[in-house]
Formats: sequence, structure tokens, C-alpha cells
Amino acid sequence: MITKLRVDITVEDICKGFVYNEYEGRGLFGLSGKLTIQPEYQRNYIYADGKRDVAVIDSLIKGYPLGLIYFTKVAEDKFEVLDGQQRITSFGRYKTGKFAITDSNGIPRYFDGLAKDLQDKILNTELTIYECEGTESEIKEWFKTINIVGVPLNEQELSNAIHSGPFVTKAKEEFSNSQNANIQKWSAYISGNVNRQDFLRTALDWVSKGNIDDYMSRHRYDNNIDELKAYFNSVIDWISSVFSDVEDTMKGLKWGELYETYHRQSYDPKQVSEKLKELLEDDYVKDNKGIYEYILGGCVDKKLLNVRIFDEVTKKSVYAKQTRYAEEKNISNCPLCAMGEDNNKTRIWKLSEMDADHVTAWSKGGDTDIKNCQMLCKTHNRAKGNR
Repeated sequence: MITKLRVDITVEDICKGFVYNEYEGRGLFGLSGKLTIQPEYQRNYIYADGKRDVAVIDSLIKGYPLGLIYFTKVAEDKFEVLDGQQRITSFGRYKTGKFAITDSNGIPRYFDGLAKDLQDKILNTELTIYECEGTESEIKEWFKTINIVGVPLNEQELSNAIHSGPFVTKAKEEFSNSQNANIQKWSAYISGNVNRQDFLRTALDWVSKGNIDDYMSRHRYDNNIDELKAYFNSVIDWISSVFSDVEDTMKGLKWGELYETYHRQSYDPKQVSEKLKELLEDDYVKDNKGIYEYILGGCVDKKLLNVRIFDEVTKKSVYAKQTRYAEEKNISNCPLCAMGEDNNKTRIWKLSEMDADHVTAWSKGGDTDIKNCQMLCKTHNRAKGNR
């Protein structure tokens, strides 16, 4: 890759012809139309938080160094931003009145309201830019190694860079667009930040069964995302049809895997709702996230709930009581062994050879309380199950 150092471009030059798409949250063009600020392999603009964008402008006013910026030369007098698009977009957004900074008196100041000397100081700031030329693979590899103003690229942003093309463009328009009216609905089930590609990554994870980069590679030059959208909407529609209630604990579950496992089964939404509320209110359930798969699986696998178990004090107390009684009656201290006719009928088990058991199974309403605790030999406890 060939690089050339340039110090002849100012903030004012960058801001000439600046175009920002508020709907997509993207800086598009600058440098009198010669510069593409956010190529498709770039992350979305994430500095619009009233802190980082303000910090960029504050650095310009105070004369702080802004760090290196990298351009890729794509044609004669045509460039793309390889690194620095967050800073460049902040320049342009401030110059065009998209946000204000706060002066020393606490008064918000848009660019047009700044003193002329401060305006000139911002616009005349010379930027340190490396102009790079190379093959696509060289540019993409370099892009992967760059640390953009202390905010490293996440996995999906890297994947977007590697597999940039029409498919990524359309996928980002759908799943990385904070103005998409569906985001609020999707947010009930998906964790993360739409601008950091978390919704897109989730959609790709679901449709690819976890093989995201393979899927993106195969579809890189597709001119539509029909399969991706259809599968994603199928999962969302299935969740909302089975679980009529929207709970905070739904967010971030592996819904794609749950859909693949259970979507061919039928459910009564009313019964599901009643069971869900019952379990969410149950103090003995320690893992609320597991409730959903527990219900989908027919309320069988209690391990999903991490139901609170009897503590050691309770176990020792119940063991001592059962053992004293057993020794007085010359029977086993395992109640089920005592009922049998084999050699264990009178056996006194050690504490380490026994497990605590709910007399009335937890799944049938039994409490995790000393009054509902009995000690059984490990063989009988494992055979008893939920009976």
C-alpha cells in the first residue's frame, strides 16, 4: 500500500459540500464532493451523543491534536475516509448547525453564534492526513487494524468492512437505521445499539444459524436482503404470538435458536401468559432468563430455572433428625429405602451419600423450605424426579 502525507487540507476544506443524512445517521460527502465520508465498510456515526461530538469541537477550539486521519484514493481527485469519519462528520455537523457546544458561561453556542475569531480558528485548523492507495484487500486489512479514536471496531463492524457490497448496504439500511419505526418493537427482544450494528448482527446470527461471516460472504453481491428480512420477521412474529406479554427478561435471549427448536410446536398464548407470570413472581426461581425455554419445552427441565436449592444448614438439620429417628426404629434414614425389602432397608447413609429433596415437588407447588425437605439416598432421589 502506498501512503502520502498531506497537511494542506483544513476543516473548512472538509466542510465544503458537506452532506449529512439525518435519517440514516451518516456523513455522506465533503471536500467539495471529492470525499466520501462513510463508505459502506465504515461503522455508523456514533458520536452524536452531546459528549464525543462536543469534545471534537472543543479540541479544535483549544488547539488539541486530533490525531491522524486516513483517506483512500479511489480515483483521480476522489477519496474515501478510511479512518476519521467520526471526527470529520462531527466537523461538518457542527459547521452546519446540527448541534451546539457550551461556552464558559454555560450558554449553548452553535457555529453561527460563535465569535468570528473562534469560527476562524476552527475552520483554519490544518488536518494531518495520510492518503493511501492500494488493492481492496490491502485497504480492508489496514482498516481492520485501525483504532478509531479509542473506540475499536466490534465484530459486526469488521464483518461489514470485509464483506462490503450491495448486501451490506441494504442490510444496514434496514437493521442499522435508528429511524426505522420497527426498532422499538425489536428492542423488546434484542439487546444492544442499533448504530453499533447489534440489531444487524442478531438478524444475521438468526438466519445463518451462527455462521455470520460465511453467510455474508455468500450473499455479498446480492441486490436484495429478502431472505434475511423474511427469516428475521418470522422469528419476531413467532415470539410475539407465543408470548403475548412483553417482559424485560425477554431482551437478549437466543431467540433464533429457540425458534429453530420450538416453532413447529403449538402453544396456547393464554396458558403461556399465566405460566410466565407465575414463574416470574416465584421467589425460588433464580434464573428468569431460563423461564422462556422452560415453558417452550413443556415445563420439564428445571435446570433452566436454577431453582433455589436447600442450603447446607437445612440439609444437616434434616439429616440429623431423620438419622436419629431411623436409629431409634432400626430402619434406614432414607425413607424410601426404609419402605423396601432389600439390604438397604436398615442402612444408615452418610450425609455425603444423600441429597436434599422436595417432599412435594417444586414443580407441583412445593416450597424450598425446611418443612418440605427430606433427605434421600442419591439413588432414590435421582429416580424420584418430579413425582
